[in-house]
Amino acid sequence: MTIEGFIAQYGLLAVGLGAAFEGEAVVATGGLLAHRGLMPLDQVMLAAAVGSCMLDQFYFFLGRYLRDSWLVRRVTSRATYGRVLAMIERNPTPFILAFRFMWGLRTVSPITLGTSQVAWPRFAILNVIAAALWAVIVSSAGYLFATGLTAAGAELHRIEHLALAVVAITVIGAIVGLAMRRIFMPMP
Repeated sequence: MTIEGFIAQYGLLAVGLGAAFEGEAVVATGGLLAHRGLMPLDQVMLAAAVGSCMLDQFYFFLGRYLRDSWLVRRVTSRATYGRVLAMIERNPTPFILAFRFMWGLRTVSPITLGTSQVAWPRFAILNVIAAALWAVIVSSAGYLFATGLTAAGAELHRIEHLALAVVAITVIGAIVGLAMRRIFMPMP
């Protein structure tokens, strides 16, 4: 099943779960489907923000309170853990607002934030803000992409007619040319 088919079948639940686990592709597809009128864009944004926020909050608490769990140990044993923790300690607020947009840091960041000195209320507030911004930006990108495709489709439709006319004239010209050649230049 394609992402588009999954979202079309399961609707906003798919957007929320997809935002949590798959991220941008699902949310952008939700925006595209909102453009088609299959679901309201504001509800796509809300579902994406809630799904993203909830999973990141879960990962934060996992890092904070279950440091001996296999997932937290797996994250803290990676080479990237030290670099991510150093970024967090230097600038926690910008990092919390931006990690969703950093490729490859989506899962490791909230767990690492949980192991850091960042207070959970601070993370929770910034997490809600960041999830909302991310959901609006990514779903709007999908919506605008669909708008561009629609506009390009209308333009392509005109170009297709022009191309079809050129091909038809060329084929008719070739047939007429071959017929004229046979008439006026018979083969020996």
